Amino acid sequence: FFPHPISMDPSGFNFDLCKRNLFLETKGHKFPKATSTGTTIAGVVFKDGIVLGADTRATNGPIVAEKNCSKIHYIADNIYCCGAGTAADTDQVTGMVSSQIELHRLATGRIPRVSTAVTLLKRHLFRYQGHISAALVLGGFDFKGPHLYTIFPHGSIDYLPYVTMGSGSLAAMGIFETGWKPNMTKEEAVKLVADAIKAGIFNDLGSGSNVDINIITKDGVEIHRPYETPNERLFEVIVVTHFNKELRSSSRKKFNHSELLSKLVKT
Repeated sequence: FFPHPISMDPSGFNFDLCKRNLFLETKGHKFPKATSTGTTIAGVVFKDGIVLGADTRATNGPIVAEKNCSKIHYIADNIYCCGAGTAADTDQVTGMVSSQIELHRLATGRIPRVSTAVTLLKRHLFRYQGHISAALVLGGFDFKGPHLYTIFPHGSIDYLPYVTMGSGSLAAMGIFETGWKPNMTKEEAVKLVADAIKAGIFNDLGSGSNVDINIITKDGVEIHRPYETPNERLFEVIVVTHFNKELRSSSRKKFNHSELLSKLVKT
């Protein structure tokens, strides 16, 4: 029996659902938890265009599944989209909208507007009520100038001069809040986005590897993949043939690990 809302006590909060949840937990019911999907993606508007940036780490739970994953997706010649969330969802959603935008361009004979891509993406995500795990940063340049949007998995959007999404977004936003200024030059904007992505790489376990940068202006797109490799290996150990022989013979004699290590360092 549920009382009518008007007959309920209007003062204070109602904690009946909390009691219900505690009771269900005692019966062994497990509630869904928020999933951290990794990634740091970001974008900035400068005086002549847009700079988009992303890291390149793809994770599967605690496992690094891909060290050089491309997270900046092609939508049109003048529009690109960074994706955070489930890799399959971001690939499929951006690919689907990219094909729709191309058909629209062929039908109208005009360069697609950024707002058209935003509308297609947000309508599709809203239709699925957040079950498509795709958090997007969309940037482009059309006849009205540069445009930068964030599109959340539930379909809501933000239109801002600098944006960031993903699990490393808090670290990246700290860099943006400190370093952003109006009417930045291209060099200043690229450095700011690269620094923001690196902040996510070094402060978020779900982000890592390289920094990818796309620069979109009225003259076209510059793709820098990678723009920077802050996690490059300092050295690489190469084991030569006679060291392999020593390793194989270690079961027959006492093997000196420190001696092998010193030989590898000298090599």
